[in-house]
Amino acid sequence: MISKSQISFIKSLHQKKFRKEHRLFIVEGFKSIQEFISSKYEIDSIYHLTDVMPKLGKLSQNIKLHEISPDELSKISTLNAPQQLLATIKLPEPQEISFESIQGKFALALDGIQDPGNLGTIIRTADWFGIEYIFCSEDTVEAFNPKVVQASMGSLARVQVIYTDLKSLFSKIKSPVYGALLEGESIYKTNFGKEGILLLGNEGKGISANLMSEIDIPVTIPRFGNAESLNVAISTSIFCSEIRRNC
Repeated sequence: MISKSQISFIKSLHQKKFRKEHRLFIVEGFKSIQEFISSKYEIDSIYHLTDVMPKLGKLSQNIKLHEISPDELSKISTLNAPQQLLATIKLPEPQEISFESIQGKFALALDGIQDPGNLGTIIRTADWFGIEYIFCSEDTVEAFNPKVVQASMGSLARVQVIYTDLKSLFSKIKSPVYGALLEGESIYKTNFGKEGILLLGNEGKGISANLMSEIDIPVTIPRFGNAESLNVAISTSIFCSEIRRNC
């Protein structure tokens, strides 16, 4: 069992200001927690139902374990259907950008992405295609939002999501910036080469006006039907697939 104060504390982590204050975020579900256990992240506590823990294997003695009831799990979970266990994990310390680390590689840059499900799916997509870095504008939804974490399906444990001023970033890097636009060169005719940053914009407004001048190569996914637009997460998958096809 856990106390009412513990329940209140974990529920407070559903909100960004308390995640920031306590330097902790929530991960739920066996697969996602296992991914973080195997990563560089530091696990603070695991709250679990009976008989779940043996499936996770050997754990660090520094991890605090709490066996709880289904009712207690439902009170602390962010999900409508809780998944047997929940972990609190320490937020990573902010990292300085190493421009050398992205040379010769592809990275993503996200401008004002607001939907947590979209960001989580983009993180998962980046992981699938071996893209290690995602640079986000400061107004992009927080990567440690529970809905983002859930949608990433554990990929957040491997992909570095860095919040920064994108205009300043682009002014310092040497890699070409590809801008995902409705008007641009077809991705099926674009030679993406071996390195670059793919910039994707807000779900409704697209790429900010102040970043348009930073785009070296406007690119687009050709439209063959009548849909007005593509979901940004789906667009990211198509772009990443074509980038990797050319590598």
